[in-house]
Amino acid sequence: MAKKKTITESDILSFYMDYILEHNEKPKSVYVFTKNNNFEESLFYNHFASFEAIEKEIFKAFFNNTIKVLEASEDYQSFDARNKLLSFYFTFFENLTANRSYVVYALKSHNKDLKALMALSELKKSFAKYIANLDIETLDIKNDKIEKIQVKSLQESAWVQLLITIKFWLDDTSASFEKTDIFIEKSVNTSFDILNIAPLKSVIDFGKFLFKEKMHMN
Repeated sequence: MAKKKTITESDILSFYMDYILEHNEKPKSVYVFTKNNNFEESLFYNHFASFEAIEKEIFKAFFNNTIKVLEASEDYQSFDARNKLLSFYFTFFENLTANRSYVVYALKSHNKDLKALMALSELKKSFAKYIANLDIETLDIKNDKIEKIQVKSLQESAWVQLLITIKFWLDDTSASFEKTDIFIEKSVNTSFDILNIAPLKSVIDFGKFLFKEKMHMN
C-alpha cells in the first residue's frame, strides 16, 4: 500500500488518540507511530516535534472546538460574562465527554495534581485569554498595577476552578454526568456572586453540595 503523501495536524491528533485507545499506551517511537498509520516520519515533524506536543495540542483543540461552537451561536453573543462562561463550561465538557476514554487515559493518573500537568499548558494559555476577554467586572480601582494583579488573579482562580471541575468530572459516575452539570452551575454562579458581593446563599448551597459529595465518595 502506497504511503499517504499529505497529512494534516488534525489527522495526526486523531491517529494519536486512536493509537492510545487501541494499545492503552503511547507509541514506542515516532517511527512506529508513522509506520502504523502509513505515512512518512518526516511528515510528522512538519507539524509536531514530539508526542508531548501532540498531547498539549489535543487539549487546546478541545478548547478551540468549544469556542468555534460558541461563536457560531447568536444567543451566545448576547450573553453577559456569567452566562458566557456557563455556556463555555457546558460546551467544553460536552467535548471532553465525546472523547472521555482518551481524556481519562491522559489525566486520570494525574488527577491529584492536574495543575502541574504539561499536557494542559496550552489549554491554560487559551483559557486565560478567554477569561481576560470576558470583561468580568472587578473592583474599580484607578491603579494600573492593581488592575493587572486583579486580572491575573482572576485568570488563575478561573483556571483552578476549571481544573477542579475536570477532576470532579473524571470521578463522576452519575448518569450523563448530571452531577458535573450541577457542579458547573453552582460553582460558576458562586464565583460570580462572590465577585459581586451578592448574598451568601449560593456560597452556602455550593458548600453543602461539596460536603454531601465528599461524604458520599468516602
